[in-house]
Amino acid sequence: MRINCEILDLRAFLGVVELESFHRAAEALNLSQPALSRRIQKLEASIGAPLLERTTRHVSPTALGLELMPLVQRMLEEFDGSLFAARDRRLRRSELVTIACLPTAAFYFLPTVIKQFNQEYPDIRFRILDLTATEGLQAVSRGEVEFGINFMGTSDPDLLFDRIAEDPFVLAARRDHPLAELQEIGWTDLAPYRLITVHRSSGNRTMLDAALARANIELRWSYEVTHLSTSLGLVEAGLGISVLPRTATPGPDHPIIVTRPLGAPRISRTIGIVRRRAATLSPAAEHFRRMLVGTWQGAGADD
Repeated sequence: MRINCEILDLRAFLGVVELESFHRAAEALNLSQPALSRRIQKLEASIGAPLLERTTRHVSPTALGLELMPLVQRMLEEFDGSLFAARDRRLRRSELVTIACLPTAAFYFLPTVIKQFNQEYPDIRFRILDLTATEGLQAVSRGEVEFGINFMGTSDPDLLFDRIAEDPFVLAARRDHPLAELQEIGWTDLAPYRLITVHRSSGNRTMLDAALARANIELRWSYEVTHLSTSLGLVEAGLGISVLPRTATPGPDHPIIVTRPLGAPRISRTIGIVRRRAATLSPAAEHFRRMLVGTWQGAGADD
């Protein structure tokens, strides 16, 4: 047998018993007294017996009402608890993920992964600090971000560096540039052309210069910029060619710029996730980290 009653019917009954007044219960539930009375009458009709004894001065539960009180209280507590739990899950789905990322990875690669992630979790918010390699390590260490995307490992015992993939240095040139006709290019092939490079303060420049020095190769540059994204703008304008990590370059469908592998020697940087050893990532950050690793490796980054 099914009893037809609503949550508000149960709240009306409980409110009248606890406050010992229809008037006070109606105010607490934001109902008119006639509406409250109708709810009680409906509940009594569903059960088939009176639950309240009414006099002009007093209202109290009947014997059946007293018997039902603990059951009604437990039902409402469980219902409210379920609603709060659902709300908390909603808040967790709306949480904020804060990461530090190399500007070279943040420019082209990271938006692709975030777009994929947001299709599954549209309410997650991101705060992205595009920092240099050193600054990114410091942000992770200080707890300003949950994790960082970096090419620098660390000797700090409190930090972990999880390798993702190798990110090779490639040539970026206009599609109409003579070098774009070649499928693979040697470092000496760059000599006749105007080269755009980043400043020596850049970790990428330091790494590249050191690797080329070991191979007894010296590059002569014509333009020096602070950011690799600026070098791409100069390439687009036809002012020269640039050498930069593959993750900092546009995709193969770019209308103006193409990339070509550089060999002999083949130079790359190791990209990884930096996180605090003792910290646990939030569920959203951990899921994003896994998606980041899978997408990066699936995009053809060399292991």
